[in-house]
Amino acid sequence: MITCVPDPVADRTRVDAVVEDVLDILLRHRRAPRDEPAPDRSAFAPQRAQIRAAVTAGTPLRLVLPAFPCKSPNPAKVLGRLPDAGERLSLHHLDRVRAEIAAVHEPGARVLVCSDGHVFADLIGVPDPHVDEYGAALRALAAAERLPGFEFFDLSHAYPGYGHDERRALLDRLWAPSVEQLRQRCRTDPSERALYLGIVRFLVEDAGDHEGSRAALQRRSRERAYRVVARSNAWSALVADRFPDGVRLSIHPHPAGSPKLGVRLVPADDAWTTPWHSCAVRGRDGTWSLQRADRARRSGALVSRAGRPDHVASGRPRTGWSP
Repeated sequence: MITCVPDPVADRTRVDAVVEDVLDILLRHRRAPRDEPAPDRSAFAPQRAQIRAAVTAGTPLRLVLPAFPCKSPNPAKVLGRLPDAGERLSLHHLDRVRAEIAAVHEPGARVLVCSDGHVFADLIGVPDPHVDEYGAALRALAAAERLPGFEFFDLSHAYPGYGHDERRALLDRLWAPSVEQLRQRCRTDPSERALYLGIVRFLVEDAGDHEGSRAALQRRSRERAYRVVARSNAWSALVADRFPDGVRLSIHPHPAGSPKLGVRLVPADDAWTTPWHSCAVRGRDGTWSLQRADRARRSGALVSRAGRPDHVASGRPRTGWSP
């Protein structure tokens, strides 16, 4: 009787190959900072380690994405309060990434959406019930589109048994850096400063009900932005603590070597544009992009789906559009 002895070298070679194949897939979909020089593959050691752990264990790779919070409160930017074509396209794109990984790593991959709507609701002027409606509609959308590879996690899962304000207070107390710490980081870390300035811009744009001067709005937004960034850091830290085995994705660009990997969802001219701060536009050639709703309405027609505004068809007559 001949006994087959496992070849550790062959096993290690197979694992190495699968790890590099999965990393290649993620890097193809990576959203990098503008003007970043081509990074060396060694810079992606954090992601490689997480991929290797799943491949070695023979388990599905978990892709952890804090995103899909709620729609912007500014009606000039979005078509409504609930998910539409922008979210649908994003979910399908993430599902395609998942399928590509499954083609080289047999256990496949799962996408964990860590919805941060309740994390920021009080700071961005969105009522918590609106966040709940958005989250329920997003989960229903994933089910209706037959996308079983998604899981969902939010602040209510992190701190069950508490109210929304109590959950935010816990998050601040347990995980958030101080505003002074953030000010110092913004002085020394270009990526932190870029995030801060991006948040300032969002807060200014989303304050559609502001009645004071533009200068006052800018001042208020700059101060509030530090609290938003603090919450963002807190949520990121909590998610990393709860899901240490997952590859951490982000909707924002991150430099090579970061523990997070930026990922594209839907094409847009601005790297900071997301489906929840814009509307989806379908061009005459069938390609999709994201634009502000007030800009899209000037050159296209509103298309509804299941009785709700869904996207804008560029170049079509504006029949049925309600300005």
